[in-house]
Amino acid sequence: MKYGILSGVAATALIATSAFGEEVRVYNWSDYIDESLLQKFEDETGIDLIYDVFDSNEVLETKMLAGGSGYDVVVPSGTFLQRQISAGAFQKLDKSKLPNIANMWDTINTRVAKYDPGNEYAINYMWGTTGLGVNINKVKEVLGEDAPVDSLSLVLDPANMEKLAECGVQFLDAPAEMIPAALKYIGENPDAQDVETIEKAEPVLTAIAPFIQKYHSSEYINALANGEICVAFGWSGDILQARDRAAEADNGVEIEFYAPKEGALMWFDNMAIPVDAPNPDGAHKFLNFIMDAQNMAAASNYVYYANGNKASQEFLVEDVIGDSAIYPDAATLENLYTTSPYAPKVQRVVTRLWTKVKSGT
Repeated sequence: MKYGILSGVAATALIATSAFGEEVRVYNWSDYIDESLLQKFEDETGIDLIYDVFDSNEVLETKMLAGGSGYDVVVPSGTFLQRQISAGAFQKLDKSKLPNIANMWDTINTRVAKYDPGNEYAINYMWGTTGLGVNINKVKEVLGEDAPVDSLSLVLDPANMEKLAECGVQFLDAPAEMIPAALKYIGENPDAQDVETIEKAEPVLTAIAPFIQKYHSSEYINALANGEICVAFGWSGDILQARDRAAEADNGVEIEFYAPKEGALMWFDNMAIPVDAPNPDGAHKFLNFIMDAQNMAAASNYVYYANGNKASQEFLVEDVIGDSAIYPDAATLENLYTTSPYAPKVQRVVTRLWTKVKSGT
């Protein structure tokens, strides 16, 4: 069975075949796990695993805040986790059922505690940065040898974007990431919570919108790897996956990831159990399985993201643990910023602003 794409008819069929057995339903990001781990979980526990995927926090949040999602484990990012905890969408972890929680990394736990005080509701799965995926040869061909590949100006300066449009640019469809980047570029606080400051991002993003081929939170991986686009503003691990797919295909496409020198967003994806999870005991078994050091290492070795599990680091391949784009050095870490969730009234402004930017109206 191929995991990671179960939905609709396939998921219904699986439910029917396992009606008399225990099952756990997991909702995770697309392209975000070594699928052999899913089979391993079933083999070790005897529990049927139903695994569906999404590609934006907004899709997940709609399900969570509506209630009755039907999932046992979901994977929101930090600011969304915080808002959903406040809305009562999750249940506290029973840490007595999670012996592998001892493997977690204090440094990351401390940062995630900004969103989940006391780390009571979630465990960190992966973390990373948002930055620039660059087809080096194409970009330098268009902008010259001194192209600002490590700067937000690469994609937020309209003069650069007008030229880069020739070879294709895609942005994340993620206002909670793109608006802070625009604010950082113009010297404002990327974690601004007031409408007046947030609205300063609009002219920055509107000015470059005509030159953006697509706003999407997963399609840029293959587009970058295949040479269909030359720049993506995306998540670190996705861009490194694109780099490796291009290398495997030996197609002449050379991809590099850059955390912008002005500062990059540090994000955290976390596993949590919905308050109305059908099988919370099974959910704890899945979380404990994921927190096994070798299992977590296998996930990171596959997706090329850093994880919040300190014990896993001895099992990480050198291409992961030794890559400063995945596990940044101290200086880069110091330059990363985090953001807080917007209040409901501010969120409505953010949503309208982003819709306006994308639609051009």
